[in-house]
Amino acid sequence: MSWKASARHGVREAPAGLALLQDLLNTRATMSYAPDLLGNPDDAQRWLSDALATWSRVSALPAPVLLLSSSDMRSLRRLRSTFEGVILAGTGRESGQEGSLPPADVPVTLVPEADGWVRIVPAGRGTRWLASALWSEALLAQQAGLWPRLKLCNNVECRAAFFDTSRNNSGVWHDVSTCGNTANLRAFRERRRLMGNTGGNASVQRPDI
Repeated sequence: MSWKASARHGVREAPAGLALLQDLLNTRATMSYAPDLLGNPDDAQRWLSDALATWSRVSALPAPVLLLSSSDMRSLRRLRSTFEGVILAGTGRESGQEGSLPPADVPVTLVPEADGWVRIVPAGRGTRWLASALWSEALLAQQAGLWPRLKLCNNVECRAAFFDTSRNNSGVWHDVSTCGNTANLRAFRERRRLMGNTGGNASVQRPDI
């Protein structure tokens, strides 16, 4: 089993540290081929250790060794759901949450560097450090104009997180050949059913699947 959650879906990784947030989103179970990596402590620990090692290499920042407890597991799943809501809210799709999203109460350290730039460095302990890292990466991605390209697949049975590289940022499926064609076929069958119910005789062109 791959402990890189995004690799299970064959999606392009988001740039730099944003890939950590994308990987958290992709720990969720997807249809029949990808179990929930936060479903039990052993799988979650393997995923987290691998994800933090990768983030540390990419960001050139040290990552702590986080050993997960049962309460940490709940925190991780809540973080995942929160970021799903943030992304869905940003795309105008239903987030499943009413009103504004809750504030991110996490610590960060602002470090002035030799070249005069101020760097955001995650702070805190345990999963609060992880939350700090994730929110920091979200903020950096928004400042860099990358955030709108991190999306959840429009197939509600999939919801894989993908980084949209299309020129006009119009992608809605993590994989057009699977989720896209499945949705097109479903819509085609629904149109044919409705036309049958109304007695319509117009020809219907079958989608390319």
